[in-house]
Amino acid sequence: MRLTATPRTTALRAAALVASAAMVVVGVQTGSASASGDRDSGGLPVGLSAGQRAAAIQDAQGAAAGTAAKIGLGSKEKLVARDVVKDADGTVHTRYERTYDGLPVLGGDLIVHETKAGARSVTKANEASIAVSTDASLAPAEAKKSALSAAAAQKTAKPAGQSPRKVVWAAQGKPVLAYETVVTGVQKDGTPSELHVVTDAANGKKLFQYEGIETGSGTSTYSGTVPLDTTKSGSQYQLVDGKRGGHKTYDLNQGSSGTGSLYTNSTDTWGGGRQTAGVDAHYGAAVTWDFYKNTFGRNGIRNDGKAAYSRVHYGKGYVNAFWSDSCFCMTYGDGEGDKKPLTAIDVAAHEMSHGVTAATAKLVYSGESGGLNEATSDIFGTAVEFYANNKSDVGDYLIGEKIDIFGNGKPLRYMDKPSKDGKSKDSWYSGLGGIDVHYSSGPANHFFYLLSEGSGKKTINGVNYDSPTADGSKVTGIGRDKATKIWYKALTTQFTSNTNYAKARTGTLAAAASLYGNNSAEYKAVAAAWTAISVK
Repeated sequence: MRLTATPRTTALRAAALVASAAMVVVGVQTGSASASGDRDSGGLPVGLSAGQRAAAIQDAQGAAAGTAAKIGLGSKEKLVARDVVKDADGTVHTRYERTYDGLPVLGGDLIVHETKAGARSVTKANEASIAVSTDASLAPAEAKKSALSAAAAQKTAKPAGQSPRKVVWAAQGKPVLAYETVVTGVQKDGTPSELHVVTDAANGKKLFQYEGIETGSGTSTYSGTVPLDTTKSGSQYQLVDGKRGGHKTYDLNQGSSGTGSLYTNSTDTWGGGRQTAGVDAHYGAAVTWDFYKNTFGRNGIRNDGKAAYSRVHYGKGYVNAFWSDSCFCMTYGDGEGDKKPLTAIDVAAHEMSHGVTAATAKLVYSGESGGLNEATSDIFGTAVEFYANNKSDVGDYLIGEKIDIFGNGKPLRYMDKPSKDGKSKDSWYSGLGGIDVHYSSGPANHFFYLLSEGSGKKTINGVNYDSPTADGSKVTGIGRDKATKIWYKALTTQFTSNTNYAKARTGTLAAAASLYGNNSAEYKAVAAAWTAISVK
């Protein structure tokens, strides 16, 4: 996912799935009615080891047929367990994908919530009933032709289409039989392209498309002297982090494919020359891992204990950094003139957080859900920067302030008043879903700032902020830590692929109620912050 929308100021990220349609919430449990503001242990996730999580998913899959029947799915519909989150109070949130007559259902994801007492509720991406014939009128070759045409319209160089797969498209309107084709190539700015095109299997009409590559001790460029966890192999040290799933950092040496060369050194002191960008990337990955682990008990990006890997020095003059879920890796360019790698802490955390979104809600990278996808990475990128507590890159509510993409010292985005960048929006309006997702993220970023710090003027870590509200109301913040916990809980237990701003409000209120109580100051602050950006 790109950090901005223009070729010069682009940085990419995660993979999404399906399009924007209304998320339907069926009887979601919102927690106890306690007014306490300090009861956040009950709603927080229990840290599961990789083995425990795998066993929980396996158990959920074993019971999937019974669950499908209990929540009213049809006889041809089956559930595929994808994730399980257990709260300290005993509530279990199980995230499922859905199939119909053996075909994947795009837009069919749902979450089943079950309390310790056995009360069950469901959050669905789409409530529409599925009843389609799985016999396609359109030949797969025609679907591929349509997809290649879409790639040509995007001016993707050297496109190559994979064989279309038959799916049920349930993300918008009445579910229909469709083909999904992935066309690979290169975007205009040198970023890899994985264009997903969904085509109606009856008439060849293009139903939807999205880009799967979304733009998005050593001495480092931005963070000063930092600790690094490395591995010694023979007489050489390697940038392999054995404490965090084996994360590896590679030098692509201006290439654009493969992994290049693993960073090695004769001593365990790193930095200088081409190593410096590698130090930044390795450090950023470690800090991001630690933030998720120590704040939420999350064991890696996918919560399975397995590390991603990082690649630096990608391409020539490449002003990007991107997360790709297909390689489960983070890639950094060196900036204009190969002079300023995009390896700052908040950029690394932003991009890797797209991997977290891909592993949880899979917020589609289009419409309002795309804006929420972008904002999620800005929110956690900011939280990681504060968590790092690095004197050379102090925490702030500015996005990408260190990488200086514009060449004038200005950041990419401002969370206190997003419109200061000239394109982002401060508040929700009915046409928000029609603009670029990097700018429709503005209201959610603004919500997070207001919830954390409140409205009006203040100075934090030497940076001056002045956050307005759409209705002139005064919002009192609850602190960044609580705001971050609420957003994470909503992302992992309430949001689905099609969540829009209205449903994000519903989801964060449910999260606040679970963590702090229905009548708590935190719950009321969440409601007030949404109202302040015109989401009611």
